[in-house]
Amino acid sequence: MRGYDIVHSHNTACQYFVAIASLFAQCRVFTTEHNTSNRRRNIWWRMLDRWMYGRYDKIVCISELTKKNLILHIGESFDGKCIIIYNGIDLKTFSAIPSSHINKKKKVLMVSAFRAQKDQKTLIKAMKELPSDYVLELAGGGEERLIDECKQLVHELQLDERVEFMGVRTDIPSLLAESEVVVLSSHYEGLSLSSLEGMASGKPFVASDVEGLRDVVGGYGVLFPHGDAKALAHEIQRLCEDELYAKLVVGRCLTRAKMFDVEVMARMYMNTYEREQ
Repeated sequence: MRGYDIVHSHNTACQYFVAIASLFAQCRVFTTEHNTSNRRRNIWWRMLDRWMYGRYDKIVCISELTKKNLILHIGESFDGKCIIIYNGIDLKTFSAIPSSHINKKKKVLMVSAFRAQKDQKTLIKAMKELPSDYVLELAGGGEERLIDECKQLVHELQLDERVEFMGVRTDIPSLLAESEVVVLSSHYEGLSLSSLEGMASGKPFVASDVEGLRDVVGGYGVLFPHGDAKALAHEIQRLCEDELYAKLVVGRCLTRAKMFDVEVMARMYMNTYEREQ
């Protein structure tokens, strides 16, 4: 780290490497905490984590809940060291693509990797509750086992013609523009960029009422009870069939998305670096 004025780490391995290296180099060090929980948050790791986080000038947490849970893990004495800077997105990327599709099908889109924290299965089950002209697009890669389980569920529910597994895509803004409703069904989140992108897309956004989504989406997009496929289906159908309601939700979502502009995030990081000089 010699020759650098600032080093900023982001994941567990880097956090520890930078903390150790800071013993031998004269520079300022920062880290960002991205998740509300992780596998090392138990009593055996607590003392080591306290030492590691103690080496940093500031700990950036991406949400209120992220900060709260980290403080619970490492102690109240770290409260002054932790600050909150929300993740940001380039709003222009997601708001500048017009919808050009003329489609009799009502497209529901979820953009998310297949991981344990995500809940594509509830969304798949919701499709069974919706009329046959509703179709689901699942964009994202992830764990093959979870993808296979979801494909098996689709087959069991006889939804093979209505659910498409799209894999990893590089045209997410276009997919958002072509959808009717954007959904993020999840068990928990930190601060999901997918939720911000969905709210910035100009389409109504629906999310699970869980930690990490409740604080960001509540009062702007639509929240549905965690794991409740019937409630999710009801919200999707209402958004597709009630134009005035959908426009209201879209307007609120766009208002919320503007609070997470990447330019705001960058400015807050720069202010943090400058204050710590």
